[in-house]
Amino acid sequence: MTLIRTGGLAAWACAATYGIGFALLVTVLAPLGYGTKEIDIAAVVAFINASPGLLIFWNTTIYIVNALALACLVVALASLVQRGSSAWAELSRALGLIWATLVLGAGMIANVAIERVLTVFPSDPEGAVGIWTVLHAVELGLGGGNEIAGGAWCLCVSLAGQTTRTIPVVTNAVGICTGLAGLATLAPPMGDTAGAIFGLGALAWFLLIGLHLVRAPRRS
Repeated sequence: MTLIRTGGLAAWACAATYGIGFALLVTVLAPLGYGTKEIDIAAVVAFINASPGLLIFWNTTIYIVNALALACLVVALASLVQRGSSAWAELSRALGLIWATLVLGAGMIANVAIERVLTVFPSDPEGAVGIWTVLHAVELGLGGGNEIAGGAWCLCVSLAGQTTRTIPVVTNAVGICTGLAGLATLAPPMGDTAGAIFGLGALAWFLLIGLHLVRAPRRS
């Protein structure tokens, strides 16, 4: 199996992690206000104490599995774009690996936060709330609460693909819109809306780019 085709499968894995993340967010986690500014921190901490496995699964899926698959996709796309421009390839690789690192770090911190809550909650529920609040803020700062790094990479790859004509026009258009939405999360008033657009756009883009990469070796 070639690197390009492996990258296509990695893109589909990224799409799957987004799909699973959205499904849990709008069902089981919705009553907690998870992923919004109205999150009920005390309820989240109580939920962690009662059902830690679910949030560990959530964090592992949307962060850790996603980051590992993303790293593979980043390298594959850089290799593809390099056929038309080594400069675009290097820039997209750098931005993509930065994003993958931030996502992986956010997932590791999110799971450590659960571990600390489970240790402290039985004897000090209020202390557990404080610990989770601090660690969750770090998680959000790394990437859980903004999509700047992801937006920059998605935009860069799409512009590179359009410039070098190594990625289909429609896929690039979805990627450019998704990237701009990610960058828009820099503005706090637009954070939630732009973040939702980025997430849905990224899911669609991962599916499209995966299809292109899986087919690329055959076309070659």
